Amino acid sequence: MSDNDDFPGIDPELVPYLIAAAEDDEAEDSAEPEAEESERLTALRNLVETSLLAGPDPDLIAELMGEIRAEDDDLFAEEESDGTALNPADAAAERAQVRALASELFARAPEHDFAPTLDRIEQLMDLLGAPQNAYPSIHVAGTNGKTSTSRMIDALLGTFDLRVGRFTSPHLRDVRERITVEGEPLSPAQFLAAWEDIAPYVAMVDEASTKAGGPRLSFFEVLTAMAFAAWADYPVDAAVVECGMGGTWDATNVIDSGIGVITAISLDHQQWLGDTIEQIAAEKAGIIKDKMTIVCQRQEPEALRIIEQRCRETDSVLRLEGRDWEVVARQSEGNGQILSLRTPTAVYADLYLPLHGEHQARNAGAALVAVEALMGTEPLRSDLVDTGLQAVRSPGRLEVLRGSPTVVVDSAHNPGGAQALRGALEEVFDFGFAVGVYSAMRDKQVELVLAELEPVLDELVITQLGGPRAMPIEELEQIASDVFGPDRVHVRDELAEAIDRAAELVDLAKNPSEDKGIVIFGSVVLAGDATNLLAPDRRLG
Repeated sequence: MSDNDDFPGIDPELVPYLIAAAEDDEAEDSAEPEAEESERLTALRNLVETSLLAGPDPDLIAELMGEIRAEDDDLFAEEESDGTALNPADAAAERAQVRALASELFARAPEHDFAPTLDRIEQLMDLLGAPQNAYPSIHVAGTNGKTSTSRMIDALLGTFDLRVGRFTSPHLRDVRERITVEGEPLSPAQFLAAWEDIAPYVAMVDEASTKAGGPRLSFFEVLTAMAFAAWADYPVDAAVVECGMGGTWDATNVIDSGIGVITAISLDHQQWLGDTIEQIAAEKAGIIKDKMTIVCQRQEPEALRIIEQRCRETDSVLRLEGRDWEVVARQSEGNGQILSLRTPTAVYADLYLPLHGEHQARNAGAALVAVEALMGTEPLRSDLVDTGLQAVRSPGRLEVLRGSPTVVVDSAHNPGGAQALRGALEEVFDFGFAVGVYSAMRDKQVELVLAELEPVLDELVITQLGGPRAMPIEELEQIASDVFGPDRVHVRDELAEAIDRAAELVDLAKNPSEDKGIVIFGSVVLAGDATNLLAPDRRLG
C-alpha cells in the first residue's frame, strides 16, 4: 500500500510532509530623532488642550503615542473559555504573543501581492479537511462597500439566532478584526489557537512550494485559512466572506458558496486587476460558480454585461438592483437613516440603519436580499430585520469620532468612495467650514479623489502614511496643490500634527456660528490611526 493511500485526495507531493508532521521578524522600531518626537508631543498636547484628544495629563502623551503606534490595543479584559477574567499578566502575555504572530505573518507576501493561482490555498484547505465547506456561506466581492455589506449580513443573520463567522479586510486597528465569531473579533487566545491549528500544514505547503521554485503562502492566504479553520472549530452556523482583492484568484475563492454579492464596481487596484471596468468586473465575477444566487448592486453598463454573461454561463440567478430589489425610500434620522427596502419577496418599511449615506442604504438592500436567499423563499420577519440593521456598526466609514468641531473619519480611497463621502457630507453634515486631513497609498488615483471632495472642503492638510506602499508626502503635496491651489494646502509629517493644524484652521474660520468639521480620509490605515488617536477606547469589531 502506498503512502498516499493513507491520505486520499491530498496532493502526492505533500504526503511526505504530512507523514513527517504526524511522526513527529519582529523588527525593532527605529528610534525617533529627539526633535521630531518633541514636535509630535507638542501636537498631541495641543489636541488635548483643544479637547480633540482625551487627557487628562499632557505628560502622559509620550506613553499614549507609543500605544497608538502599537498594532493591537488593549480594549477589553480577556477571558478564559469559562468566562472568568484572565489575570493582567496572562492577558498581557497573550496580547504580546498576538503582536509577535502578526509581525511574523506580515513578513509574508502582502495581500496585494498575489499570483493568478489558487494552488497553494487549495492544498492547504485539502490538508485541513476543507473547513471552508463545513458551513453555508455568502461570498462578497466588489470595489466599494464590501466590508459594510458584510457587516450588515452578519448582523441580520445573527438576529435569527445563527452563530455567524465574518471575514473582512483590511483591518482598521487590530489584525484580529478580520476574523469574527458572533460579531466579535477572535480573542487573543482564539487567534493564537487558530494559528497553532494550521501552522504545521502551512509549513508543509510552504516547503513544497518553495522546493518547486514558488513562493510561500501569502499573509492573506494564511489569514483566510485561519478564519475557515476557526469557524469550523467554533463551530459557526453560517459565514460571510469578503474578498480581499478581485475575486477569481482571491484566496477566499476556495469556498463553495451558494450566494454571492457584488457591490459597486469602479476603478481601483488597476495595477493588479486591470485598467478598465471590464477587466476589473471580470475579476470580481470570478466568484460566480454553478447555480449560485448573485445579488448585484447597480453597475456601469460595461461591468453589468460581464456579470450577466457569467451568470448565464454558470446557470446562476441574478438579483439586480433596480429590477429585483431597490431602496424605495430613505430619510436621514438622528445618527442614521430610515429606510424602506423592496426585495424579491416583500417590502420592508421603516427600517432604521445607524449609518449615513445613500451608499449605505444600498448596501443594506444588498445584504437583506442575500440573507433572504440564504434563509429560503419566504419573507423575513420585519421586526427581526429592523433589529439586525439597528445593530450594524461600520467603523472607519463615515464615523464621527468627536464633536466641537465634528471629526469624521472615512476610509474613502478611490473615486467611488470619494463620491459617496461627498454625498454624505452634503446630505448629513452640511458643514459651513470643513478641513480635510488626507493621505494615500501610491497606487491610488489621488487627483480624482481630491477633485471629487474639493468642492466640500475649504482647506486640506496633507500627512504621511507609513509603509512601502505609501505615496511620498512631496508627491501628495504637488497633486493636492494642483487640485486645491497651493494656498489651501498645508503639510504636516505626522497625523497628530495634521489634526492639530486642522483644528487651528477650524478655529480661525471667520463665522463662529456655522457648523465646522474635520474630515479625515484617504486610507483604511489613516482611519485606523485617527481612531486610535482620537477614540482609543472605542470597541473593536
